[in-house]
Amino acid sequence: MYQYDHYDQAMVDARVAEFRGQVERRLSGELTEDQFKPLRLKNGLYLQLHAYMLRVAIPYGTLSSRQMRLLGDIADKYDRGYGHFTTRQNLQYNWIKLEQTPDILADLATVEMHAIQTSGNCIRNISSDQYAGAAADELVDPRPYAELLRQWSSFHPEFDYLPRKFKFAVIASETDRAAMRLHDIGIQIVANAAGEIGAKFHVGGGMGRTPMIAPVIREFVPALQMISYAEACLRVYNRYGRRDNKYKARIKILIHEIGADEYRRQVEEEFAHILTLGLEPPAAELARIQSFFADPSFEAELPEAIDRSDPDFAVWLDQNTVAHKHPGYTVVTISLKPIGGIPGDASADQMRLMADLARDYSFDELRVTHTQNIVLPHVKKADLYALWQMLEGAGLGSANLDLISDIIACPGLDYCSLANARSIPLAQKISARFADMDRQRDLGELKVKISGCINACGHHHAGHIGILGVDRKGTENYQLSFGGSEAADTSLAQITGPGFSEDGVVDALEKATEVYLAQRSDGERFLDTYRRIGMAPFKEAIYG
Repeated sequence: MYQYDHYDQAMVDARVAEFRGQVERRLSGELTEDQFKPLRLKNGLYLQLHAYMLRVAIPYGTLSSRQMRLLGDIADKYDRGYGHFTTRQNLQYNWIKLEQTPDILADLATVEMHAIQTSGNCIRNISSDQYAGAAADELVDPRPYAELLRQWSSFHPEFDYLPRKFKFAVIASETDRAAMRLHDIGIQIVANAAGEIGAKFHVGGGMGRTPMIAPVIREFVPALQMISYAEACLRVYNRYGRRDNKYKARIKILIHEIGADEYRRQVEEEFAHILTLGLEPPAAELARIQSFFADPSFEAELPEAIDRSDPDFAVWLDQNTVAHKHPGYTVVTISLKPIGGIPGDASADQMRLMADLARDYSFDELRVTHTQNIVLPHVKKADLYALWQMLEGAGLGSANLDLISDIIACPGLDYCSLANARSIPLAQKISARFADMDRQRDLGELKVKISGCINACGHHHAGHIGILGVDRKGTENYQLSFGGSEAADTSLAQITGPGFSEDGVVDALEKATEVYLAQRSDGERFLDTYRRIGMAPFKEAIYG
C-alpha cells in the first residue's frame, strides 16, 4: 500500500496545526458557527443531531493493521467504543467532542491518515474495488491510478470550492464492485487494441434526489493523460455548474441539461488546451506509486484443498470468500452485519482483532467495502478455518455476503440532522425477520439498501430492493423500490407505490420475496426475476 513521503506528511501535519488554531478560536468565541462551519467541514467534522461526527478518509478503502488498530484505539479514547464504516469506504465517529478533534487528527497523522476533504464542495475520498490487487478478473491493480488522483486532487486550488461535492471511483475489471457508474466520474482502467493501458471515463452519475447513470464520455485516455482529462472534466463543470441552487448543482444535472455530446465537446476542447500546458505527471511518478502496490510475497505450491467437514465453516466459506488471482490464496469478506446489529458498525475490540488478523493472515492489509464490510485480500486457504474460528468468537463470522441481511444503511435519523426517518432500526427488523440462514441462502443474492432521506447515502436507488425514509406529515414513512443495481448491469430502482410504516415495509418486503420464490426460474436472482416479470405481480402481492 502507498506510504507517505515527506511532502504528504508535512501537508497533513500542517493541516492539523491549522485546524487546532481554528478550533481554539471557535471555542473562545472569536469565530462564530457560521464562520467555523466551512473550516470544520474541510476537515471532515460535521455537527449532527446529538454531537459532532468526524469522517476519516480511507483512500480507495485500503488500511494497514497499524491504521486499523489506531482507529479502534480512537474509538475507545474519544468516542463510545465503536466506529461506523461508510459507503465511501471511510470511517465515521459519531460522538466527538469539538475540543478533542485536533488531538484525534494528530493521532491519525501518526499513521498516515487524515480527514481532509471528506466533506465540503470539493473532490472527496477516491473509492475503488475492494478486491483490487487480489481479484482474479482484474486487468491491473486500479489503486495506483486512484492514488494518482488523490495526490492531484488534494488541496487542488481550482477545485476547492466546486458547485457541489464531487466523487470518483476507479476500477479495473469488467465486474463493477464499486458502483462506478453512479459516481460523478467513474473510471475503468482498460487496454486498447494495441495493449496499452488507459482509462475509460464515465461522467455524470449519482444518486440523491435525481439519480442518474453516468454516460461514457471517452472510451480511452492514455494512462499518463488521465489526470489532464480529469482536469478538463472538472474545469467544464466548475465553469458551468449551478451555484444558485444546490439541488441542481451536481455534474449530472449539467450533463443532463446540455447533453452528453455537448459536454464531451467542451471537455475535448479543454483537454486539448491542457495538453499544451504539460500538466501530466511524469511516467516515473506513476511508476513510483505503482511500486507501493506490488504483489506481496505470495508463496508457491500452496495446498488448494480445504477441509469442509465443519458445516458452519463450509457455509461461510461458500458465502464470504471469492477467488484470488494467486493459487493457494483466497479473498475473505468479514461481515459487519450480524443479525440485529447496526450495519457497518464495529467495536474498538473488533477493529483491533481485525488488525491482528490482517497482520497474521493477510500481509498486513485490510480493505473497507462500499457495502460497509471489511476484506482481508490475501489469505492462505490453509489458514481459513483458524481465521473463521476467531471471527466467529468475535461476532464477525456472519456468512451473509450479498444476502438479504447484508444490508446497506445510512445512520438515518438516529444521528443525521438531514434525515427524515430512521434507517438503523428498520435494518435490524429486516435482518431479524430473515434471521434463518437456510432461508437467506434459499433467497440467494438479494441486495437491500436503506436511506433515511433523499440524499441517498444508503444507495437505495441501487438496491435490488431499495427503501427510502420520508417525512409524511410528521410521521416516518418508507417508500419501497425494486430493480436497482450498482454492478456492471447498473439500473435504478423503481418505486412500487404508496409508502409504508416501519413494520409495514418489512411485511411488504417479505411479500415481495414470496413472489420471487414462486416466480423464479433456475439460477435467477431476485433482480433477474423482477426484470423478467416486471413490477405488476409484486404490486399485486404488496397492495392487494
